[in-house]
Amino acid sequence: MTSVLLAFAVVLLIAVLVSGLAHRTILSTAALFLVAGFLLGPGVGEVLDLTPESPLVSTLAELALFAVLFTDGMRVGWGDLRSAWRLPGRALGWGMPLTLGLTALLAHFVVGLPWPESLLIGAVLAPTDPVFAAALVGNDRVPARLRHLLNVESGVNDGLVLPFVIIFLAVSQGSGDLHLDELALELGLGVLIGVAVPWLAVKLEQSRFFSASTAYAPLNGLAIGLVVLGLAQATHANLFLAAFAAGVTVATFGPRQRKAFEEFGELAAELLKLAALLVFGALMSPEFLGDISWQGWLFAVLALVAVRPVALAVSFVRSRLSRREQLAAMWFGPKGFASVVYGLLVLNSGIAEADFIFHLVAVTIVLSILAHSSTDIVVARSFDDPRATPRWQGPDPREEEDRAQEATPDR
Repeated sequence: MTSVLLAFAVVLLIAVLVSGLAHRTILSTAALFLVAGFLLGPGVGEVLDLTPESPLVSTLAELALFAVLFTDGMRVGWGDLRSAWRLPGRALGWGMPLTLGLTALLAHFVVGLPWPESLLIGAVLAPTDPVFAAALVGNDRVPARLRHLLNVESGVNDGLVLPFVIIFLAVSQGSGDLHLDELALELGLGVLIGVAVPWLAVKLEQSRFFSASTAYAPLNGLAIGLVVLGLAQATHANLFLAAFAAGVTVATFGPRQRKAFEEFGELAAELLKLAALLVFGALMSPEFLGDISWQGWLFAVLALVAVRPVALAVSFVRSRLSRREQLAAMWFGPKGFASVVYGLLVLNSGIAEADFIFHLVAVTIVLSILAHSSTDIVVARSFDDPRATPRWQGPDPREEEDRAQEATPDR
């Protein structure tokens, strides 16, 4: 543990020193921590001695995902979700099942997994993570509907795909009892805790009996998150639905509390994310990567460059998204902490193909982090200046409409 803490502190200091450069170039702090973990891990630096079975790995991955979903949920309130659900609904209702199915096809025909295990890895890799597209979703010049689409899709799909992971895992294990009633209770409890706890906390602070000082106001959001986390773990509720629901509830009923927590919360989530990336990178030893066949690498590449674009191309047929927005959404479906957590769940399940599936999931996540966290700034800048958009993307229909209106003489 001491070596992990020291390694994280040193890499964090380096990341802070180069963060200004990272914001202006394709240099990615996420990739920096991932590569640092690899260089310090087994078979290379031998500083970090970690395995996928280490409790620290699963704990950090879960905490990072919880924090990210909590802060993501705070970016949107219930009113925003209700009024702008059409595009996220397309991505979730059509895009997620298509992503699962297409990934399963690749797993079956490219690497030869049986159908139950192919559907299982499709479910594990279906969730997306906006953390590795931060420059895109955090850029105010990127259309709000695109940022909203990516945030809501990634916030909801982690919990929605969990039933499929559990069902396909049970089928792979040969279990006839899927315990769907227990699964429904887990998901329902997650939403209930995620709504009830922050609503009660916000209402108490807004009452005339309580008042948070300026110094302690940012800690209100932290306290809410910790209570939600603790209750969800104690009752075996779904952590990820609870986290996102809690963030949305705070944004809906406590705008003042959200504003007070915003900066502090983003930093806390960033620290957990970077620590989890360092640990995950340490798992990617040369021996681990060497165990992956060329078919496995081909699967990972196709899962990133083919599956998401095809799935969303179908989902956005006859939508009002411009071509530039569609291309950005089709590319930015990063695989992140949800897939890490679900991959670890599969690894510890005892099924015959568990280790093989985890290898495929891990290498797909690594390639996704390197690719998406290094290209988000490039795509985001294309929205800053229309002249920076590649010619092959074609014109934005909204720009054409604006030019047409400007060309029309006033009457």
